[in-house]
Amino acid sequence: MRLRFATRAVVGVGLAVALCGAAGHSLVAAITGGLAALLALFTVADPTVRGQAVTTLLLPVVGLPVLALAALLHDVPLARDLAFLAVVGAGVYARRWGPRGHALGVFAFMTFFAAQFLHTVPRQLPELYAAMLLSLATSSVVRFGAWCYERRLPAPAAVVAPTGGSGLARITTRQAVQATMGAAFALAMGQVLSDQRWYWAVGAAWWVFVNTTSRGETLIRGFRRFLGTVLGVVLGFAIAVPLHDEPVAAAVIVAVCVFGIFYTAAVSYTWMMLAVTVMASMLYGLLGVLDPALLALRVGETAVGALGAVLAVLLVLPVTTHSVTDEWVERAVRCVHACTAESAARLAGDAAADPAPLVADLEAILGRVRLSLVPLVHPLSPLRARKRRARQVLALLDDSAREVRGLASVAADPDASHDARLVAACWRVEAAVEALTDAPMDGRRRPADAGTAVQTAEGGPVLAHLHAVEQALLALAIPLGRSDRTPMGA
Repeated sequence: MRLRFATRAVVGVGLAVALCGAAGHSLVAAITGGLAALLALFTVADPTVRGQAVTTLLLPVVGLPVLALAALLHDVPLARDLAFLAVVGAGVYARRWGPRGHALGVFAFMTFFAAQFLHTVPRQLPELYAAMLLSLATSSVVRFGAWCYERRLPAPAAVVAPTGGSGLARITTRQAVQATMGAAFALAMGQVLSDQRWYWAVGAAWWVFVNTTSRGETLIRGFRRFLGTVLGVVLGFAIAVPLHDEPVAAAVIVAVCVFGIFYTAAVSYTWMMLAVTVMASMLYGLLGVLDPALLALRVGETAVGALGAVLAVLLVLPVTTHSVTDEWVERAVRCVHACTAESAARLAGDAAADPAPLVADLEAILGRVRLSLVPLVHPLSPLRARKRRARQVLALLDDSAREVRGLASVAADPDASHDARLVAACWRVEAAVEALTDAPMDGRRRPADAGTAVQTAEGGPVLAHLHAVEQALLALAIPLGRSDRTPMGA
């Protein structure tokens, strides 16, 4: 999947830039168009192809006005800075509307950022508009026409981040305030370092907040961004500086960087930032402004931006790691129960029962659990007790997921028959879930034999899977501290 994702990005972005060149657009316009195509292919992540197409159509609705605003305020520093901070806050707040809001928020921010990168002025707007629209159309033809491999795949599970509450109790609202405050600090300190490249610091602060929820996740992401930038600058000295005036070599390196960004994004933020930094170095070379001092400045601006993000998440309306982790773990536990109940219903003869979608949901939720636990299991974490408990939680949830997959596989077998002991076994799983989540699953009456031990030796694979799920859930009470109601991150 990552290989196809990255290869399609290279084709889409490369074709968009090539068509901009063929249309006679300037290098600045071609870069603007290439960035628009890259963002459209990278950030649009709706669960369905139709949803992706709608979001892509909305990108210019957001991007064109933001580009005009940035260009018109180019020579009015105070108004430009305030507008940039407003775009930062609105872009993060838009995450409350799910993947579409996230994509539109990122596109708006990066459009304003690109205008600073390219020093966009009003007279360039017609050409930049044309290049952006041409590139978005080109990348859309590649994504939705020539190579829409998503049509042959089941729709991925849409896991919505915690968004409960209202006002400042809502996580997305808190993060919007945090991001704005962090970006304001980065903007001010970045301008102290350079009155020309200050926007790098704002960009660093912004991207630290993308796809994070708790302060622990944000701290880890800030560290990885800085590390990736430093490694990218080192590689930039070795590659970009000597080859930036070779157009063919520069084009090849940029294409490799685009591939690297897409291929590594899902597994390593550090490697992704390395690719981004090398690509930025090559683009500055093509624009004729690259030198070693510029690369060193990028490290300083990135450090300032990461520091701004860290201070914001620690001091401004902090969202604790354990509060986010507990919510994701509870979702995972409830999904485990839903999977077992649906599998039992299928085995009991209910043809409409299908555990497969719930198993897919569980896999997606477990991915989010792992992300929320990254701060606790990170090698540099000094909290040994929390690290040990977090690893136990991950291991037991993985055990539960493995047994649930096995149970769903048995339930999918048309020759599988109902075993009367399934009902009692499922009730015990439900009891274990209630003990972990504080809330009853429903008001149904338990059968008299619900507490009877499962005879796994005679019960076959179905009861063996259910017994294993029950034992894993019961074992979770220890690392989660459910005996005394202590949250795992406390």
